[in-house]
Amino acid sequence: MPTETNAGATPQDQSAGDPAGEVARLREQLRAEHEMYLRALADFDNYRRRVERESARIARSGKRDIMLSILEVMDGFDRAFQQAGKNQSALWEGVQAIHRQLLAALQSQGIAPFDSVGHAFDPAQHEAIATVQSNGHPSGTVVDDVRRGYRWGDEVLRPARVRVAQ
Repeated sequence: MPTETNAGATPQDQSAGDPAGEVARLREQLRAEHEMYLRALADFDNYRRRVERESARIARSGKRDIMLSILEVMDGFDRAFQQAGKNQSALWEGVQAIHRQLLAALQSQGIAPFDSVGHAFDPAQHEAIATVQSNGHPSGTVVDDVRRGYRWGDEVLRPARVRVAQ
């Protein structure tokens, strides 16, 4: 009578009768499942961080647009102050108080104007609109600030429009 052989049996089939082999197979399966779990956990953590960064970037971008439009209002105040001279009526003092409040609101958001006059021209901070002859300033120095520049933290929110000495 022919005897049956286990030639076509898989190692899992052969270990079914062997308790030590079954334990080793289950341990290996548990290790593989645990590695997959850790990978999925790490992928989810990376996804969460990426979504948080993107959300912060979008919020900052929206805030940037609003702040740039407020800076246009600040420019209007600056032009009015240049035209008014030393007029100190009660109305004018009220306008100056509103200007100070607006500037304080911007500064509370980390936005501050920066000085350009007397500094070397820097294309990262300045937008040159003209060059002028100047004996009092070395060539490449900002002579006049046509529109004030603003920083938002370490970033230039809006470059200053300037005239530069030739």
